[in-house]
Amino acid sequence: MKTTYLGFALLAATGSLTGAAQAQVSLSIAIAPPALPIYAQPVMPGDGYMWTPGYWSWSAGDSDYYWVPGTWVSAPFVGALWTPGYWGWGGSGYAWHGGYWGSHIGYYGGINYGFGYAGVGYQGGYWNNGAFSYNRSVNNVGNTRVTNVYNTRIENTTVNRVSFNGGVGGIRLQPTKSEQSIANMPHNGQTAMQLQHEQASHNNQELRASVNHGMPKIAATPEPGAFNAPGVIAARSKAPAAMNSPAHMKQAAHGKPADPAAHPQQAHPQQARPQQARPQQAHPAGGGAQHQSGHHEDEHHEK
Repeated sequence: MKTTYLGFALLAATGSLTGAAQAQVSLSIAIAPPALPIYAQPVMPGDGYMWTPGYWSWSAGDSDYYWVPGTWVSAPFVGALWTPGYWGWGGSGYAWHGGYWGSHIGYYGGINYGFGYAGVGYQGGYWNNGAFSYNRSVNNVGNTRVTNVYNTRIENTTVNRVSFNGGVGGIRLQPTKSEQSIANMPHNGQTAMQLQHEQASHNNQELRASVNHGMPKIAATPEPGAFNAPGVIAARSKAPAAMNSPAHMKQAAHGKPADPAAHPQQAHPQQARPQQARPQQAHPAGGGAQHQSGHHEDEHHEK
C-alpha cells in the first residue's frame, strides 16, 4: 500500500492555508475508503453550533482507515459555513481533500453525508443578520433553546453510502464553475477542537475500519472528542424507510431551493448536475433524536 505525503500536508492540518491551496491533496492511498456508516444525529448542544459530518481518515502508521465521528462544532466566526472534506480518485490512488470554513459551501465531491449535506451545497440552515437559522427537518434541535428555527423538509430518494469521488464505483460529479470560484476564496482550516477530535479518533482503536468493519460504535458525538458523553450515537446496520419525493429530487437537481419563499435571499441556484440531489447553500441540523444515515438517506427526525 503506497502512501504519498505532499509538502503542504502539515500546513493544511494547522489551518494556515487559504483559498484553493486548502483543498489540495494531503496524501494518496491505494485502497478506497469504506462506505459511510448509517447513524442518527445527536441533539445539538446549543445555539451557534454547526454540524460537521463524520468521515473516514487514514492512519499511515496503522495502514488503516479510521472513522472520525460526525459532531457539532461551535462556528468559528459569524457567517461561517463548513464545506466537508472528501476522498477523490487521482489516477493512481485516493487522495484526501480537506474540509474548510468559509462564507460559502464549496465542492465536496458529491458525497451525500446527510443532515443537509446531500452532495451539493447545504440545506441545514443559513445566516441572517448575524444569526444562524436552523432547518429543523435536518437538524436535531431537540429541546435546545435556539433563536431561529424553520422547517423545510429536504427530500432525497437516493440512499448512497459511497464515500469517494471518481475511480471504480465512486461518485461521478465534477465541480461547477461556481464551486471552482468558491475554492479560490479565502478559507479557514479545521478549528483546534476539530483537530483534537480527529486526533482522539485516531487514537481510539474501536474507530479503526479493521476493527469496526464499517460499523463504528461511536459514529457521532454531541461535541468534539465527547466519546464517553451522553448522546453518543452508534452506527446502524439498516437505514430507515425512505420518505422522499421524486419531485423534490428533480427540483433539487436543477439547483432550485427547497422553499425559495422561506428565505429568497439565500437561494444560490447552480447548473443542473446529473446523478445528485442539489441542495443549496448554507443550512444546518435540528430535531429531537434526529435520524439519518449519517450520510445519505432521508433527512428526518427519528420517531
